[in-house]
Amino acid sequence: MPTPKRARKQPATRHVRRSVTLPPRIAKQVETLARQHDLSDNRVLVELIEQGIEARQQKEKAFFQLAERFRSASDPEQVKQLGDALGRFVFGE
Repeated sequence: MPTPKRARKQPATRHVRRSVTLPPRIAKQVETLARQHDLSDNRVLVELIEQGIEARQQKEKAFFQLAERFRSASDPEQVKQLGDALGRFVFGE
């Protein structure tokens, strides 16, 4: 008697294992956050990395929006203000 074919499951999202060395101060902060939120150190690291990536993407988007406003500005005073804002964006205050 033939055995029934098993439905193929979609492979689960594959996780990639990474090894990271953290400075002691950062490691302590990660442990503290994990304890406060009842999470594993690994989960805290993943969430912090995700938030960091999202923040970087938002900053990049804001930069390009500002650059577009700068390029399309025609008023000399506005051009100066936007140029100054771009400079602060790139080089900090």
